[in-house]
Amino acid sequence: MGWSFRGSVFCGLAARRACGLLTGFMNHWSQFFIPTLKESPADAEIASHKLLVRAGLVRKLGGGLYTYLPLGLRVIHKITQICREEINAGGGIELSMPHLHPVENWTQGPRWDIAREIMFRADGAGSGRRAPAEPEFVLGPTHEEIITPLVRTEITSYRDLPKNFYQITTKFRHEIRPRYGLMRAREFIMMDAYSFDAGDEGATQSYLRMKSAYERFFTRLGVQFIAVEADTGVMGGSFSHEFMVPADVGDDDLLYCEESGYAANREKAVSALVPENLADAAPAGAVEEFATPGVTTIAQLEAAPHHVPAGSQFKTLVLVGDDRPFIVILRGGDELEEAKLGALGFSRLRPATPGEIAPVLGANPGSLGAVRGTLKNPDALAGVFADHAIRLTGNGVTGANKDGFHLRNVNVARDLAITRFGDFRRVRAGEPCPRCGKPLKLRRGIEVGHIFKLGTKYSGSCNAVYTDAQKQTHPMVMGSYGIGVSRSMQAIIEQSHDADGIIWPWAVAPFHVLVCLLDPRDGEAKSVAQNLAAAAEQAGADVLIDDREERPGVKFKDADLIGIPLRVTIGGRGLKEGVVEMKWRAGKEVMKVPAGAAGPHLAALVRDAWEKAPRMK
Repeated sequence: MGWSFRGSVFCGLAARRACGLLTGFMNHWSQFFIPTLKESPADAEIASHKLLVRAGLVRKLGGGLYTYLPLGLRVIHKITQICREEINAGGGIELSMPHLHPVENWTQGPRWDIAREIMFRADGAGSGRRAPAEPEFVLGPTHEEIITPLVRTEITSYRDLPKNFYQITTKFRHEIRPRYGLMRAREFIMMDAYSFDAGDEGATQSYLRMKSAYERFFTRLGVQFIAVEADTGVMGGSFSHEFMVPADVGDDDLLYCEESGYAANREKAVSALVPENLADAAPAGAVEEFATPGVTTIAQLEAAPHHVPAGSQFKTLVLVGDDRPFIVILRGGDELEEAKLGALGFSRLRPATPGEIAPVLGANPGSLGAVRGTLKNPDALAGVFADHAIRLTGNGVTGANKDGFHLRNVNVARDLAITRFGDFRRVRAGEPCPRCGKPLKLRRGIEVGHIFKLGTKYSGSCNAVYTDAQKQTHPMVMGSYGIGVSRSMQAIIEQSHDADGIIWPWAVAPFHVLVCLLDPRDGEAKSVAQNLAAAAEQAGADVLIDDREERPGVKFKDADLIGIPLRVTIGGRGLKEGVVEMKWRAGKEVMKVPAGAAGPHLAALVRDAWEKAPRMK
């Protein structure tokens, strides 16, 4: 049997090799290394973690530490290549920075006290050397503190701006409880980029170019994703977006509206629950104290004999910001969104202890409030901050700052000693969209990318300045951008699998075509397999030939488990009937193709798959 190929077939092969997606070597399963498992590891909690291990993509070394096996490494290489192409197209310039950072770079920056809690220190391991109290070196979780001093010494004129430097490398994070495989690992692969501009407008343009590059990148991976407004957190800056892959098991919540396009993660989400023109409620009566012995929670006050609905209660939370206590007031049924407290400007936040609360408010938790005249030492407070939504209650019940007592008829405008209002509550599904008023929806998602418009937080502290045309100096305006490469691999699996295994999107599959040879000892079948594999490679596919001495059932189960998009089966009854079976992993239909036409048919399927796969524009 034989066939020939011309024209676009060879063009497809050249294109795939130009992108670095072909090895140029036909792989045989018997000579490769794909250690599949029948059972899931005991510590794997989610489907993608189980499949990473069962499909022979990774193996665990220790908590949050994984070896990438050959199949997994092929996927990582393909994701990395797509990332490199799109970041380059977005104006990125690739470099490589050290993993090991002198601690001075961090102590001189703006976030050492916070960032050090997630960092690994790196000291000499010699038996005769004791580690110093403070580390000499740390392993990099990110590189703002490294790239900014570099740019400061190398770029001094506006003529050399803008610039956007990036790398794709290993990062380290001291996760106290690593879990979910590559989702929350101590060592991971990341693309991190840093833009430098001469002004705010240019920085915004750099940010938008990277946002577009991210959108193209995740589209090419073949995953569904949502770009959501996000909190800037420890990174700082004026605004940011997270790129989320929706999945039933995610590490974050996102609220969105299909009608308006609004989307934000839970830390940043807002709603139109409180109307802009809401008038303050008039007092319902004089404040009255009533006894509530043993009542210390919202739920207990809801129950008999008091029967005060959660929506009619004011929840008083005491926290400490930069060593000073402050109060946050919410409606009784609302939850605090801690990330939103960043708007208050404190660099360090934590809950207050009972021993810190009583000297300031005069009572223990459970009987706390912020009614004027009831606070024992109001001058000790850094402020009393109230969520806007308490105005919907207007008049309610709160603690009397006297153990075992509460106050009723507490009016927001008249009675509460509020420093200022703000958005501090956690938004829930069903609340009105801030853009159109339709109910917000909630989904779980996996964060796979994050972009920040940093402003001058790092350039200012590092004195990374440029000289303008009038010889005046200004701090460079920065952006920071990250893509979790290894996390993206697992996110794809979490979004694209079934009960039998992984279903890889075409562009990132470790191999595109699996030629399943049912009887490797059959010379005719072996010849057909080699010819079909060659046809698929010529059309632009990475091909794996399963030539193992295994039962057909074992081969089919492994094929479904590792998730190669197109399976070609040769042998058995089909070969006797003169047909070759072809089946897409994502479908159920088995195509029976006459053996004489199998080569051209397979090549056409490969070319069509490349045509349908999102490509670089």
